[in-house]
Amino acid sequence: MVARAPIGIFDSGIGGLTVASAIRQALPAERLLYFGDIAHIPYGDRSLREVRAFSAAIVRALMAKGCKMIVIACNTASAAALKEVRQAWPRYPFIGMEPAVKPAAERSRSNVVGVIATRATFQGELFASVVERFAQGVTVLEQPCPGLVQAIEAGELDTPGTEQMLRGWLEPMLARGMDELVLACTHYPLVRPLIERICGPGVEVIDPAPAVARRVKHVLGEPGLLATEGTGGLHVSASRITDELPVVLDMLGLKPDAIAGAEWRGGEVMLP
Repeated sequence: MVARAPIGIFDSGIGGLTVASAIRQALPAERLLYFGDIAHIPYGDRSLREVRAFSAAIVRALMAKGCKMIVIACNTASAAALKEVRQAWPRYPFIGMEPAVKPAAERSRSNVVGVIATRATFQGELFASVVERFAQGVTVLEQPCPGLVQAIEAGELDTPGTEQMLRGWLEPMLARGMDELVLACTHYPLVRPLIERICGPGVEVIDPAPAVARRVKHVLGEPGLLATEGTGGLHVSASRITDELPVVLDMLGLKPDAIAGAEWRGGEVMLP
């Protein structure tokens, strides 16, 4: 591997672009290859076995593109597949999404922490491990949000329907004294302004993307694989191109070199 090799990033859709944005800001000289598997969205409603198969295929495709690291910018895929891909490629650097329960538990004054995620994220071993390690003596309220990823992918970021869904999930958590809210899905930061409006100033909303960017910098820095020269770049591909993709890129201040389609064939993904 060489420092000028790209960093691969993937998600079930557009949500992982929030992580790509944080990495781009922290490491502007890096080349990023982003893949959104929009054709198979939402991962959160699929079996862990199915998500593992998708994730392994995407990892193989990004490796074939010469990526020096792969960031699984999807909580569901991290919960389902991070352990398995690390076992399959033990010498390869992978960064996954870990629900930010630790900082939430440390900062909570009420000792009531809320976590919103997909059902699959809550079912994975990773989430249970994080709660066991970091949330002793803290009440962790787990709230699945079925349909929210689909609404975000459809561009419904601040609509009455999305607000009604969020209020239905968040208001009972607020009534129980929640003062920290963990966004355990990379799509959810795209509706953070709406979430903060519902929760009010007494609740801190935690987006793990900046912490992931810091971890990427640390892991690449140890073997001297950080890019230090040039302006970097971002190449975006997706298994289905939607109208919302360029809108979200613009919202996040991301200016890709290219947006291209990708195709699944026989269980493998063909990246452009």
